[in-house]
Amino acid sequence: MFKFVTRQSVKLVERYLPDPYIFVALLTFIAAAAAMLIEGQAPVEVLRAWGGGFWGLMVFTLQMVMVLLTGYMLASTPPVKALLRRLAGLVSSAGGAILLVTYVSLMASWINWGFGLVVGALFAKELARQVRVDYRLLVASAYSGFLVWHGGLAGSVPLAIATEGHFAQAQIGLVSTADTIFSTFNLLLVAALFVVVPLVNRLMLPDEKDSIYVDRAKLTEAEPTKIDATRPADRLEDAKLIGWLLGAAGLAYMFDYYVVQGGALNLNIINFSFLFLAILLHGSPRRFLDSLNEGIRGAAGIVIQFPFYAGIAAIMTSSGLVASFSNAIVSIASAETLPFWTFLSAGVVNMFIPSGGGQWAVQGPIVIAAAEALNTDVARAVMGVAWGDAWTNMLQPFWALPVLAIAGLKAKDIMGFCLIQLFVSGVMIAVGLTWF
Repeated sequence: MFKFVTRQSVKLVERYLPDPYIFVALLTFIAAAAAMLIEGQAPVEVLRAWGGGFWGLMVFTLQMVMVLLTGYMLASTPPVKALLRRLAGLVSSAGGAILLVTYVSLMASWINWGFGLVVGALFAKELARQVRVDYRLLVASAYSGFLVWHGGLAGSVPLAIATEGHFAQAQIGLVSTADTIFSTFNLLLVAALFVVVPLVNRLMLPDEKDSIYVDRAKLTEAEPTKIDATRPADRLEDAKLIGWLLGAAGLAYMFDYYVVQGGALNLNIINFSFLFLAILLHGSPRRFLDSLNEGIRGAAGIVIQFPFYAGIAAIMTSSGLVASFSNAIVSIASAETLPFWTFLSAGVVNMFIPSGGGQWAVQGPIVIAAAEALNTDVARAVMGVAWGDAWTNMLQPFWALPVLAIAGLKAKDIMGFCLIQLFVSGVMIAVGLTWF
């Protein structure tokens, strides 16, 4: 029965899910129409909001690109790749490959979402080289680990409210990660997903006749760049001492930041840490730059699509759509059910604003005000936003772009499997936020 439902889901998505670029174009039209029909905005007002907000997330866009690139460069260092090869050698069956890639992706995504996306995709390719397994499900399993990112160490919403100077500090103060990321209810929810997500992926494994396998010749890695040892410039580019010295400087700063200053996690320090660890572990500047050139291709979707999502966010914010939708949800909530309704509303908003930080900027004030009015635990309500943002990434294909670029697949190839995870994880997260 489970495999039948999975087959139907895969067929449905393969037939009707467009390329992510078409997806964002359609969402733009939907947001504009809703602003005019529901909020009574004039077409020229919607147009101005869209154009005015189109470049409003450029700093955040660069941060997201750097998360992807630094994660890719770190994951493609010789030590990390060697570890992935050894891990892949632990399994010899298709079912084992599905379980292992899910566990690795879950753990990596909990540590850092960019690292998780890249490690999951690279590990899926390594497993496909060694094990005969349906490649679509293998890559979908790698992406499914992304479910836990916002409940993990790099969750943008819990990190935001734990950072000095956040926009709601006057209302709620600084909310420690002990009450959000490391709270009992959040850790229990993460642990439950670590159990269920791999099992669901394993249950979706198609029969031999329905499986699609990758041509292993397409997974062959490019040969390292050859150097002309007679040119001093080439010898400099291959000098490991340069990479080691730069990496050591980065490690010294990280020690000072984390240990001496007791600095908190944020996107900039995470990117800094990943960047200089990659420089150190690659050794030679040439190898580091080769990994950069490979990784930059996976960032193309982010670069071109994020401005469109910024425009959508501007339409929804300036027109009042987000406020109207969130207030409608909050109006039917109680102190006990607010985290649940916040989770659902955040899941819908994430389809139009697939950025945890961007979504929090427009939805956060509404959620905080509702939590105070209903006397609900603010930390739990905030995590409702975080988990809602993470949840519908199993339907919104935007963050699958880097995984697909690395794996060489299209969104329609994996999202049918992700749709099953959407329903299963949605029930689990809703229960966890309400009763854990």
